Amino acid sequence: MNSNHHKQTYTITAFSENHIGLLNRITIIFTRRQVNIESLTVSASAIEGLHKFTIVVFETEEKVKKVVSQTEKMVEVMKAFYHTDDEIIQQEIALYKVPTEELLDSTNIEQIVRQYNARILEVTKEYTVIEKTGHKEETQRLFDELKPYGVKQFTRSGRIAITKQSQELLTNYLSEMDKREKEIMNNNY
Repeated sequence: MNSNHHKQTYTITAFSENHIGLLNRITIIFTRRQVNIESLTVSASAIEGLHKFTIVVFETEEKVKKVVSQTEKMVEVMKAFYHTDDEIIQQEIALYKVPTEELLDSTNIEQIVRQYNARILEVTKEYTVIEKTGHKEETQRLFDELKPYGVKQFTRSGRIAITKQSQELLTNYLSEMDKREKEIMNNNY
């Protein structure tokens, strides 16, 4: 089977200055191509003044290449990249609110929290908040374990990811651009 037609999880990162309305315009590109966004986070990047959009999709490489290419065509976007899961280090964070009385009535929750390397963030008379960092599958498994104890609230962040390369790909791209600019300048004189 051709890998271009095989769907898998891709993490797309786009670098841009943080412009009002940019997020909306980026998501429109995905909507038009009928690509569903699994998660989306925006944060500062290692490069001052630039923000990093991290978008997770389950799609074919062919469609991913198209949305990345279209995203890059946006004036405010400097560069966009896409990666498979084995090319990145990624995490999500999840918060679970369970009734405190269930926690007190059962030693199981305490064992579950330890077993999943989760931690207790806050305890009140009514509820206890548990935090778990990990891959989506791990945070989901903990949710499934806690469900019998009455999870009152549950939320999971979007994926945050960094590449396995030694530095941000954009840094390499910007160095290349600088080199090319200097060559052009030297050739013109």
